[in-house]
Amino acid sequence: MDDKKKKKIVIGVVLVALGLILGFPLFSLSYYTMVRTSTPEFCASCHEIEYAYDTWKTSSHHNNAHGFVADCMDCHLPAPHDTFNFFYAKTMHGIKDVIVHFTMDEYDREENREAAYKSFKNQQCQKCHRNLLYMPEKRGAMLAHRSVVYARPGYEKKCVDCHRNLVHFQRPVYDYL
Repeated sequence: MDDKKKKKIVIGVVLVALGLILGFPLFSLSYYTMVRTSTPEFCASCHEIEYAYDTWKTSSHHNNAHGFVADCMDCHLPAPHDTFNFFYAKTMHGIKDVIVHFTMDEYDREENREAAYKSFKNQQCQKCHRNLLYMPEKRGAMLAHRSVVYARPGYEKKCVDCHRNLVHFQRPVYDYL
């Protein structure tokens, strides 16, 4: 083997080793950061979001007979299997929240709630509520959901059009459905 080939092999091995040495900790750190910043408790660490966190804890999305908890990411971000859009949306929400935290004098809950409702897509609700068309004991609800799932052009509705006050509003007692 001549010196040129040996040099290329050594450079290749060094680059692979350097990639592993730098890549693994960077990946681990970014994964840890993503997991750490994806909890409702982290969201609530910002005083603007405390109200949303407290009202979520009293809602049926946190307290229900099924023991299922839908957290912030379940409703406010695309499904994690859509990796690029998930990370993009998570990053943009985070940047927006930091800017709002440091630049706004007063946080308008109602204005932000309406903006969130406008941005919701039915697929966000249907990540958890998949079996909407099977409600044998609730025919009216089943038919209403059918008109949303299979909406005719011009008659499209969002889940939040009917299910508006489920989560982020003050209530005197805990919901438990």
